[in-house]
Amino acid sequence: MVTYLQNTLNFCKENPTLPFLATASVVYLTYYLFSVVKKPLIACKDKRLWNFLNKHCPVAAEKYWPTFWCFESRAQTILRALLQSKPSVQYHSEFIYTVDGGQIKLDWAENNENKRYTEDIRPTVLLLPGLTGSSNESYILHMVTEAQNLGYRCVVFNNRGIGGSRLLTPRTYCAANTEDLTFVVDHVKSKYPNAPLLGTGVSLGGMILFNYLAKTGKNCKLVAGVCVSVAWNVFESVLSLEQPLNLFLFNRTLAQTLTELARKNIDMFEHHFDMEHVLKSSTIREFDERFTAKMFGYPSWEAYYEEACIHQKVHAVEVPVLCLNASDDPFSPSHAIPVNDANNHDNIALVVTSHGGHIGFLEGLFPRHTNYMYRWFTQFVDSVFQHGDKELHDCDNKNVKEIPQ
Repeated sequence: MVTYLQNTLNFCKENPTLPFLATASVVYLTYYLFSVVKKPLIACKDKRLWNFLNKHCPVAAEKYWPTFWCFESRAQTILRALLQSKPSVQYHSEFIYTVDGGQIKLDWAENNENKRYTEDIRPTVLLLPGLTGSSNESYILHMVTEAQNLGYRCVVFNNRGIGGSRLLTPRTYCAANTEDLTFVVDHVKSKYPNAPLLGTGVSLGGMILFNYLAKTGKNCKLVAGVCVSVAWNVFESVLSLEQPLNLFLFNRTLAQTLTELARKNIDMFEHHFDMEHVLKSSTIREFDERFTAKMFGYPSWEAYYEEACIHQKVHAVEVPVLCLNASDDPFSPSHAIPVNDANNHDNIALVVTSHGGHIGFLEGLFPRHTNYMYRWFTQFVDSVFQHGDKELHDCDNKNVKEIPQ
């Protein structure tokens, strides 16, 4: 025994970094297991919705195990965009035109080869990508694939000037305006009036969707909604994104993307805006002040942000909505997430994980494929289409019957 201890001591002396590495590994693993791996906080006053989640969504009872080597919020946010696979999805594109002459591109994944439903009643998922995203974003492709595997139809709403659509009028899109989404929902429902329609929005798309749900209330034409990584309080979000590291990693990059989109259509805008000033925007706030707010008739960026905020609209939602956020999301700080409101109003379940970043939610050793976010999406969407009529809605909705096998 003495010889063994002496040999161990000698080995450590010859390799002085090993004890340090071993200690650091133990500390890291301990921190990960006891401070990172946790069940999510689920804020839900609505007992009917709470019971529905616990009955049909097993993920609600699970701990979230972030990828152990990249659980930091910014790492999750960046690596999801860099590492995640892009499933192959075959879209059929449809161009529709708004009353003001704008063009919107809808990318359909009809899924008619799946015989679980007939075409006229096949449940449909309407997806809204993030700020500069389109139907080819990895998270959209994964959601479409998951929904198709369950037998559902998907349609992706690409904002004006995004995803292959042409900008035909001097108007783009913003978080507060729901006119284009209303137009799209009406179009989809006119095309498939007997098919239930569920909306799913990610980041900015989730903000637009939530604003739509709040504005339409009981007249909403969606059976339910899913909002992922939304910025609940835009004022708090821009403050977070203007912190030095977030400014460097995210804010300036997104502002550059927005200014490039404006530059591509400068002929459309130069008679309406000071485009030289717009193109010098180095932050999202500057771009919104010089361009977005003016485009939609707001007297200031503050007025625009006030109307875009959704944290004060929880009470107005009249259909079930599942909201998934990470408490370390650099785009939506934890203190701005309306947990108390969700605990005091019906029709909303707010799921908040301790980690996950912005549209991250990576898990597994090498997080290339499906992750925690997609499991919530899949289980909730499937449950709403299969059991929502009987367990979530007060009124009698059109029943969706599967084709007998």
